[in-house]
Amino acid sequence: MPHTVQAVVSRTKDAPVELVNIIVPDPGPGEVVVDVAACGVCQTDHHYVVGGVSDDFPFLLGHEAAGTVSQVGEGVTHVEVGDYVVLNWRAVCGDCRACNRGEPWYCFATHNATTKMTLEDGTELTPALGIGAFAEKTLVAEGQCTKVDPAARPEAAGLVGCGVMAGAGAVLNTGALKRGESVAVIGCGGVGAAAVAAAKLAGATTIIAVDLEDRKLEWAKNLGATHTVNAGSEDVVARIRELTGGFGADLVVDAAGVAATYRQAFEARDLAGRVVLVGVPAPGTEITLPLDEVFGRGGSLKSAWYGDCLPERDFPMLVDLYLQGRFDLDAFVTETIGIGDVEPAFEKMKEGSVLRSVVTIGSEAGAKGAQA
Repeated sequence: MPHTVQAVVSRTKDAPVELVNIIVPDPGPGEVVVDVAACGVCQTDHHYVVGGVSDDFPFLLGHEAAGTVSQVGEGVTHVEVGDYVVLNWRAVCGDCRACNRGEPWYCFATHNATTKMTLEDGTELTPALGIGAFAEKTLVAEGQCTKVDPAARPEAAGLVGCGVMAGAGAVLNTGALKRGESVAVIGCGGVGAAAVAAAKLAGATTIIAVDLEDRKLEWAKNLGATHTVNAGSEDVVARIRELTGGFGADLVVDAAGVAATYRQAFEARDLAGRVVLVGVPAPGTEITLPLDEVFGRGGSLKSAWYGDCLPERDFPMLVDLYLQGRFDLDAFVTETIGIGDVEPAFEKMKEGSVLRSVVTIGSEAGAKGAQA
């Protein structure tokens, strides 16, 4: 039986988001309905609002979420009703060229639900990243549900579904950080802060956080940065070199994704060092690099797609580390808000006054929070 639930929708480009009723249908074959407990407010959601992803309005926003499976469609074997899950946007197909060569974290044909959620008038919605979790319930492909330990409170666990995984994976997976190496992270919002926390977890000896805002640098320091650099008052490249014995960092993560920060990352790495771009550049962003230095410095220039994660492997690992007290997901939750407060949360995000605002939905979030 279809459900009428409250959800946050972006109807047209650059317009304020709206809290409206939507229709969540019964799941089709291979699909699942999830009762959403909590969902982080991510920069990607705002990209949808401003038309930076596509023009397929109206969008059902939200994607960084945890909740409980409440319905399953025909043929679903991956999860069952009652499972506690973090939603992901990499439901691997198992049969594309990436999957067939044993690299499913690059899957080129990820699954989404094909049954459509709609507005009450029947207008079909486009779920953000195939998820749409600023809603009391959402409909996803079964592979988008990753089971994790139910002891983890959803406000924290849900963040693994996007920003935390992107930043942590840029260090652990794409950057392949080794114990004892040095790391510089340029841009210390939610993704960059997660990269800092992952660098500490992986055993980096020198962790340099770079940002324009002292508030973000303090967050990074609390998560494990050994040094901070304010890019507004210091020469970023010179300072990173100074802090690494004059050589540059073994791994530099660009979590800002603009031409100037990428150039800094390129120049601040050691010989044979690695640069990982995880910040999403604006469409059309260009950069010029001296090819002789690309050759002469060696190493690698990489991009991290979703932290090159495999959700079934990486989500439970990060949640388990959180429950062991070794990866502080709670530190990313600056505030919890109601489902009607997403628009003000976007403003706080743009101001840089929060790492994450997290929407709590229904009774499950509160109950698990009390257990935690």
